[in-house]
Amino acid sequence: MARKKNTAVAKRLPVSVEMIERRIYLIRGTKVMLDSDLADLYQVETKALNRAVRRNVVRFPEDFMFQLSEEEAESLRCQIGTSNGRGGRRYLPYVFTEHGVVMLSSVLSSERAVQMNVLIVRAFVKLREMLGTHKDLANKIAAIERQQHEHGRQLAGVYTMVRRLMEPPRRKKRQIGFRVTP
Repeated sequence: MARKKNTAVAKRLPVSVEMIERRIYLIRGTKVMLDSDLADLYQVETKALNRAVRRNVVRFPEDFMFQLSEEEAESLRCQIGTSNGRGGRRYLPYVFTEHGVVMLSSVLSSERAVQMNVLIVRAFVKLREMLGTHKDLANKIAAIERQQHEHGRQLAGVYTMVRRLMEPPRRKKRQIGFRVTP
């Protein structure tokens, strides 16, 4: 019964996994989500989300959550096309890794937060699977390229031999006349 209720709530959520995937960024070599994006998904204010995190800071080590540097924030701001920050945020944004998002479900106890966490984790898993597929494809393409290079080298040798066979035989021309030996 509880499973049906959770599925029904998830269906009522107006957020698709694809929309969540677009809010996952690669920063410092880690897939993360911005605190403001998470607050938007959970339908809470960003400052309320950050306040809840600060109250439970021991649950969020650096591999779960970290604050962006000024350069990272500016680069991200340019990437996603947000304003220059005047009149908006006073502090640099926090970002949460997949583990940090899971930990948020224990800090934010609303039904919406729990359901959104499920969707967000699914988005992270889907991205991980896609990256794994891309790595497999990249490895296969590299193997084909190596094989193609080897075949090309072998074909070049065959072409050289065929050209030699197609040339008319070279005969030594006999010199007409007498040979003078000293």
